[in-house]
Amino acid sequence: MTIEAFIELWADREGGAERANTAPYIIGLLQALDLPTPDPAGATTLHNDYVFERAVRPSFHSGQPKRIDLYKRGCFLLEAKQSRLSGTSKLLPFGDAPPLMSPPHGPGWDSLIRNARVQAFAYVSMLPADHVAPPFVIICDVARSFEIWADFSGTGRGYAPFPDRLGHRFTHADLAKPEIQARLRAIWTNPHSLDPARIAAVVTREIADELSVISRRLEHQGIAAQDAAHFLMRCIFTIFAADVDLIPKLRLIEMLEDCVHSPARFVPMMEEMWTRFDLEERPHRFYSGFGDYLPHINGNLFADRRAFPLGAPEIRRLILAASKDWKDVEPAIFGSLLEHALEPTERRRLGAHYTPRRFVEHMVELTVMEVLRADWAEVQHGVEMACDEGDARGAVRLVKGFHQTLRRTRVLDPACGTGNFLYVALEQMKKLEGEVLQTLLDLGQSDTLDLDTVDPRQFLGLELNPRAAAIADVVLWIGFLQQHYRNRTGHPSEPILRAHGNIRCVDAMLTWDGAPGVVTGYRDGAPVQLWPNPRPTAWPEAEFVVGNPPFIGGKDVRSRLDPGYAEALWIAHPRMNESADLVMYWWNQAAEILTRPGTVLRRFGFVTTNSITQVFQRRTVERWLSGPQALSLIYAAPDHPWTKASRDSAAVRIAMTVAQAGRHDGTVLTRLSESALETDEPVVELAASSGRINADLTIGVDVTKALALKASAGVCSPGVKLHGAGFIVSHAQAKALGLGARPGLERHIRPYRNGRDLTGRSRDAWVLDFYGLSVDDLRLRFPEAYQHLVEQVKEARDAHGVLVGRDANPRAAYRDFWWIFGEPRGDFRPALKNLPRYIATVETAKHRTFQFLDAEILPDNMLVCIADDDAATLALLSSRVHQAWCVANGGVLEDRPRYTKSRCFDPFPFPALDEALRDRLRAAGEALDGRRRAVLAQNPDLTLTTLYNCLEQLRAGQPLDARQEAIKQRGLVIILRDLHDAIDRLAYAAIGWPDGLSRDETVARLAALNQARAQEEAAGRVHWLRPDYQRRQAGASQAQTQSLFLAVSTPGPAARRPAFPADRYAQPLAVQAVLRAAGPIAPPDLARRFSGGARLEPRISRVLATLHRYGHVERLPDGRWAAARAA
Repeated sequence: MTIEAFIELWADREGGAERANTAPYIIGLLQALDLPTPDPAGATTLHNDYVFERAVRPSFHSGQPKRIDLYKRGCFLLEAKQSRLSGTSKLLPFGDAPPLMSPPHGPGWDSLIRNARVQAFAYVSMLPADHVAPPFVIICDVARSFEIWADFSGTGRGYAPFPDRLGHRFTHADLAKPEIQARLRAIWTNPHSLDPARIAAVVTREIADELSVISRRLEHQGIAAQDAAHFLMRCIFTIFAADVDLIPKLRLIEMLEDCVHSPARFVPMMEEMWTRFDLEERPHRFYSGFGDYLPHINGNLFADRRAFPLGAPEIRRLILAASKDWKDVEPAIFGSLLEHALEPTERRRLGAHYTPRRFVEHMVELTVMEVLRADWAEVQHGVEMACDEGDARGAVRLVKGFHQTLRRTRVLDPACGTGNFLYVALEQMKKLEGEVLQTLLDLGQSDTLDLDTVDPRQFLGLELNPRAAAIADVVLWIGFLQQHYRNRTGHPSEPILRAHGNIRCVDAMLTWDGAPGVVTGYRDGAPVQLWPNPRPTAWPEAEFVVGNPPFIGGKDVRSRLDPGYAEALWIAHPRMNESADLVMYWWNQAAEILTRPGTVLRRFGFVTTNSITQVFQRRTVERWLSGPQALSLIYAAPDHPWTKASRDSAAVRIAMTVAQAGRHDGTVLTRLSESALETDEPVVELAASSGRINADLTIGVDVTKALALKASAGVCSPGVKLHGAGFIVSHAQAKALGLGARPGLERHIRPYRNGRDLTGRSRDAWVLDFYGLSVDDLRLRFPEAYQHLVEQVKEARDAHGVLVGRDANPRAAYRDFWWIFGEPRGDFRPALKNLPRYIATVETAKHRTFQFLDAEILPDNMLVCIADDDAATLALLSSRVHQAWCVANGGVLEDRPRYTKSRCFDPFPFPALDEALRDRLRAAGEALDGRRRAVLAQNPDLTLTTLYNCLEQLRAGQPLDARQEAIKQRGLVIILRDLHDAIDRLAYAAIGWPDGLSRDETVARLAALNQARAQEEAAGRVHWLRPDYQRRQAGASQAQTQSLFLAVSTPGPAARRPAFPADRYAQPLAVQAVLRAAGPIAPPDLARRFSGGARLEPRISRVLATLHRYGHVERLPDGRWAAARAA
């Protein structure tokens, strides 16, 4: 059957039973389009991936499953209805429901289709967990019309009219149009080919490739990066203006082609055009090059109308760029590419890549759009109630009121860069606005009504880089105009651009007297930059804050920023830990704003490094989660890829957090798998779990509340921190400095080991350790070593002759005691005294291993050391019990777990051991350490990392290649596995728990044991790890007891029932809230939930009828009502 015959067959077939007509209609359509028809449905849903009547089970009540009219996994979900003849409507579902008033709303208002839409979106949430939300939802009014909604994120949270609100509906007769047929074929066979972001990425990259040549030409001309950026943005906007017919595109291309032959014409031609763009009076905007008047652009973009000379090859690049379809350009991506292309040093540091749009969309969706869509859903309930009660004016008033709220909603990115987040937020809010305006049309209103619309003034940015700020401003305007031309006819009113000042070029964290100017003072006769009276920058008010602040680790803040800036930052933000990453200052300031009385901020969401779960970052989050003003994490993704990998840089790993005021449960998104990270379309599979989110971004037991125990005090410390590479010497250098010739020097030249020495192969490095000697002793006893340290540590200079040694260090202690390590760990050295060996682990490592080091070895600061020579302690630390605790407490750096003294060791409740069990653990620990040493000594090419990589594959049941098989045999990895298994059994026996506990259960029990031990210690009972040493260090202090007060539970007054809303358009929300909280409930019981009681039952029944009419609730066979979606 041809498509024309199909259209004719079904024309004017209005009415009938939808189930009787849906399948024949759809099958006929598919055959006419030469598309495969659905498969026969199986008895189970396991393989029903393309079927009619696909069963899904709602989560909100038990009972019969729901059925999707047509479902194709990974492509679409179709819900069909069939309208009655004009002037009639479907009967109400239950005879006892009150009749609805005759609706006076507009001709576009179709309650049947709205009901189908609500049902379809609800079905998406009922799909099996391993089914990604389909990119398309189709609403079919059989033989009458179609609606297409799309969400390419895979979450199902953001379905919007596709391709836009003007084109997402089409009639049965429109099936004759080739573009409609092509769209349906793509939805059925290759839905992601219609993803605007994918199309935009291709077009944008083509354009960026052309313009990158121009940017390099400008660099070679020595033009300042900021001037070059502004020039290119003027070129970009001019080409965009031609593409949307603000100026004649063909004429512009002709003029550029003339410039190829005469490049000298380019500068005066462009400068004359740009000058006239900026003139307010129309007679002054006549441009002879086009023979017509130019539009008034303004917006400060053309206040500087300078053009720079280009050669013929670069002008040809402009012509090629102008020939593209600029309506599909992704301005956010383009701005990022352009910014990186202009700065050679940034290009290498940041890599030639941009943040994948899908990740930015996800963050904006969780932070901004989820809230706004929930607001809109509530308004729609009121609109539906108004329509069913004949109040057309009330319905219109509600829609207009929401639109006014939407266009007053502000989004702030306090580190906006080139505007990626702001652009995506603008685009998403414009899409939501399109739904709002479409509703006005459906209600018989004009969608213009001289209303102001969502525009760039609502999207606020703070950015320190003036070049990036300038790009962000144009990115927002191009995005705004793209949305205008997709959803409206005609040009916007002039001036086309407006200078709202919404992107401010400021430091978002710090201001000072005289800011933003540089204040100069003098120190030791040399000029230095000052920050007088430093204080936090006041952020502009906004309802939402979202962004991706700069990633600088806490240990690098002082070195990476201007001299003195870090100190000023710490003064301005006194509650911040000085070791916190820079991004946490943004998090802290947003949290402070969110919890202020009367704040307008509703949510904030930030991308941070995934080290947010580590101690110094976590303390910031912990302080706000447990503070007096309630704040909760609504969403958290502890480990997620961000920027894609490139030749110059690795893929960045991040965490995402979204916070809201009040006490709320949240959702943790845990990464299951990831792929295609090197492409523009990375794929990340996430699993969601719900509950109260802790400061370490976990759900369940809150290990962040674990307390440091006295039992572990004084026996754990990081190794020494040198603060001077000159302390490290080879054995040959040591001899030249007097080893063997100067008596006593052998006690001060010690073997030195870092993390790579332990997990890889040892460097056999030595270190000069003069802790305990005065500078005079050093000079007199070891003059060669003294001179070496003066030259290589105290007065060290870099390759350019710049002083970088201790004499240049801003800390007086480091300058004055230059011959001693920066952190010699003097308080830990007594714990190591008289021990022949001690335990060490690498702070950041893929595998958590513990091993003995000889006492003469001096550890680096990236080793965590335990002053204990008992192999039973090593066994307990190596056990699955302690490993589970480490994973829960330690955080990660990039993708490697970290072990921190304060969170992993100090709070760990070591079991109290009897001598028999201690002996068995001791033997197991000695066997483990001895076996690994022997294997590594016999196989110099093997390392601990290679052994444990092989063990990990073995435990996972993964096949081993020839290389891994050889490692297994030579490394005796089976024995290594068995030794660990034996240690695990002994550790669980020591603590008195069954061996088969899951990691989560183990952590929960350890957290409870930690609290019990803390209470015991408060009463004076301490289970010392090294009793003889720790009791002596504690001075055999008397037990400090403190009273424990138990709160007596007394019954409070009975909770008062809430009043039923007087506002009839708020009543559906109140009813739905009760249904979601209480589950299925009968109308009389539902009425008793409100203070009005039984007299409310008639009104509640009417509200239920309206909610049912639009698919928000359903009536169960036993007469109770249930919300159509889980809360």
